[in-house]
Parts: sequence; structure tokens; C-alpha cells
Amino acid sequence: MAIRTFAKLAVAGLSALAVLQFVRPGIPSGPTVTEIQAPPRVRQILQKDCYSCHSNEWRLAWFDEITPPYWLVRHDILAAREHLNFSTLGSKPVAVQRAALFEAVNMIQLGAMPLSEFSALHPDAKVTPAELMEFKAYLAPWNSVDGNGSARSSDAAETAFQANLGTIPAELNGLPFESGFESWKPLSFTDRGDNNTFRMILGNETAVEAAETGNISPWPDGARFAKIAWQQEKGEDGLVYPGKFVQVEFMVKQASQYRTTDGWGWGRWRGPNLKPYGTDSHFVTECTGCHEPVRGDDFVYTPPVTTAKSGRQEAVNNAAAALTQSLPYQPLEWTAITMFVDPKTRTMSTLLGNDVAIQAVRNRTGNFDKPPAYPVGSVIALLTWAQREDPHWFGGRIPDRPVSVEFIEMDASSKIRSYRRFDGPMLQERTAPAEELARRSSFLMRLVPATLP
Repeated sequence: MAIRTFAKLAVAGLSALAVLQFVRPGIPSGPTVTEIQAPPRVRQILQKDCYSCHSNEWRLAWFDEITPPYWLVRHDILAAREHLNFSTLGSKPVAVQRAALFEAVNMIQLGAMPLSEFSALHPDAKVTPAELMEFKAYLAPWNSVDGNGSARSSDAAETAFQANLGTIPAELNGLPFESGFESWKPLSFTDRGDNNTFRMILGNETAVEAAETGNISPWPDGARFAKIAWQQEKGEDGLVYPGKFVQVEFMVKQASQYRTTDGWGWGRWRGPNLKPYGTDSHFVTECTGCHEPVRGDDFVYTPPVTTAKSGRQEAVNNAAAALTQSLPYQPLEWTAITMFVDPKTRTMSTLLGNDVAIQAVRNRTGNFDKPPAYPVGSVIALLTWAQREDPHWFGGRIPDRPVSVEFIEMDASSKIRSYRRFDGPMLQERTAPAEELARRSSFLMRLVPATLP
């Protein structure tokens, strides 16, 4: 009796499976619109490893054709195309194509692509280490920054607008603009060779406290980040400075409110008018998709500069925070004014100021391409780090160990009262010759604040 019942169930199951084979919504296909502008070898790797899902030229193995697995494969292909379609990417500007390739490389090296369940059944789709190196060699993120950075123009402050931040519209997913972000404290800085931009990552009080205590796994509700981007411009002195303001992005942690977007609210405002990004609320899938590979770090890419310890590798940046307590001030507790990179020495520097200095920066009216007049009580500090490769993003560099810290204090007549320099492995104070003292003091005082809305 049991055998007969089992046989009937088996026949019914096979019949149902056979019927399901006719329930097959199609997968749209079509020719390549414009071939991506890349060497033949790069295109060959893309076709072998990526086109199965990320193109109109989809290819299915025989077992992918069986339903219901076919439905899952179809869903993955359509979702993959929506994020990146190599059959149409070639019709977009070269900068957009390169950005897509950089993201692809980072998804691959972080283990997010190809999907583990896909590569388990399609081992030929795995990108080999040698192929990944070919991608990186082709992209060569630092060639243009180190050698051919655009010249710094006299109208670098053309976007030095004073927008009414209280009237900026909310992002298209409803996330409000954070009008007080300019007073937030720095968490880190990045030098992006993939798109020739600088990024400052600032955090509100909750985020800064979490970084200082190591409470970042996960980050607490109420933590807010602002990531500000500028185009890079090469000065006549060979240094690379922030130029035109590009955008500001926000991440807001509220686990319950934003549970459908990984516990974070996401937003981006671009250009001098701070226009919300995207055409509708679905733009947020770009954010969550890009940050998915760092889920283990609560979706945060750049490790904060902090002395706090973490058991997870590369979750925090202790090296960059290694400032001796014997310094007259702790500049990482101050507000950032601007930053620059020296390509020759592979160092990056950030100018920071105490509250009095920052107030002078904000009180400027007009002449935004000029340095502020720092009043009595102002102290500014130039903190210089060696650079290292960003462990989470190919094409980025972040601060490593401190190289030097320079301080300038102003007197009652708005003139320099003192210049002090600390450098070497232990950041010991060094007495500078009079000529160097005058040269470095003049350099720090001439640094123009990065353009902010």
C-alpha cells in the first residue's frame, strides 16, 4: 500500500514538473548596442565571466532551463542587467564605462561577484586571479592623477555658492537633507584615483563617539555620515587640491525605519544646486548593491580613523590615528578645512582648525578662492600621512601612519604668533630653520578652504 501511494505521488510530482516547463516567462534578448571601449582581451574576459547575466547575450546551461530553477535564474539576470548591462554600457560616456569597470573589479575582489550560488554551478564564470590583475592593469587608476592631473584654475571656486541649506529638497526616497553636516567631525579621507576625486567622510556626534569607542559592529542608531566629493586639480606646485564641488552623500542609521535598505537611509545631492540624485526612489538600489560586499562592516566601506580596537580585520584605521598625546593639540578632534595630496611623496594632508579658525572660514563673504583671515585665538594644524591602498576599494587610497603635524597659532593682530612642527616616527618637535619656518608658515596660511555649499 505504501509503495503504491509513493508511486502515485511520484507520478503526480513528475506530471506537475512537466506542466511547469510550459510556465516560462521569457528573458528579453537583443544585440549589443555599442561595444564597451576596452582592449579585446578585457572584452574577452567580460564575455566569458560576466555576459551570462550582465548583457543582452544571456547564456543558460541545460540545467538552468528547468523550472522552477529557471525562474530564479531569470530573476537574477534581469536584476543584474538593471544594475549593469555590458550590451548598452558602451553607449555611455567613457568615464561612466570606467566607473562601471572599477565597481566590477571591486565586487569581484571582495567576493560579491559572481554570486556564490551561481559560480558553484558555473565554475567557468569565476574570474581568475590572473584575469583580475589584467583588469587592474588596464584601469591603472593612478596614471592620470600622478602624472596628468588637470591644472588648477583661477575659477576653482566657481561653485562656492552659499545655498540656503534649509530649503534643499529631500531625496527621492524621502531622506531629508542634513543641513548641519558642515560642523560634523572628520572620520576619514580618501584619494580616489578611479575618478580623480577627493572624499571627506564626516560624522555627527553619535558616529564620532561610536568610532572612538569601537561601537561600529553594527553602528548605532542615530549615526550619520556625510561623504563630500570634489574634483581633483593639480596646482602649479605639483600638489593635487580639491577643485569643483561634486556632491555630498549621506548615510543615516535607523535599523527599524530603514530595514528594507540594510538599516541605512541613503541619499545623494549633486552639483551647485544640490539636486537630489536619480529619477525616482529606486536609485537606492545602486547604494545598497554597491555596499553589499561590506555587509560584514555594517555596509561601511572606509574604516574610520580611530584608536579604538576591533576584532575584525580592516574595520578601523588605527595607523592613521597614531598621534602622540604630547602634541599641544589633538587636531583629529577639530573640523577639516581642506586636503591635498603630494603625488611625489605619496602623502596626503588635511588642514584642520579649532572652533575660532572654523568660524573665520564660515564667515567669509565673497572671494571664496582666497584663504580666510584667521583672528586671534585661531589655531590651524596640517596633518600629513603616508598613503596606503584602500583595502576595500581598488582605485582608492586612505591615510596610513602620520608623517608630520604642523601647528600655527594667531596673535591679536591676526599675525602668526607661533609655528611648530612635529615629525618623525615619534612625532617629536623639531626646530625649523628660519627660512623653512617662513616658507611653511606662508604655505599653510595660503591654503584655500575646500568649497562647501
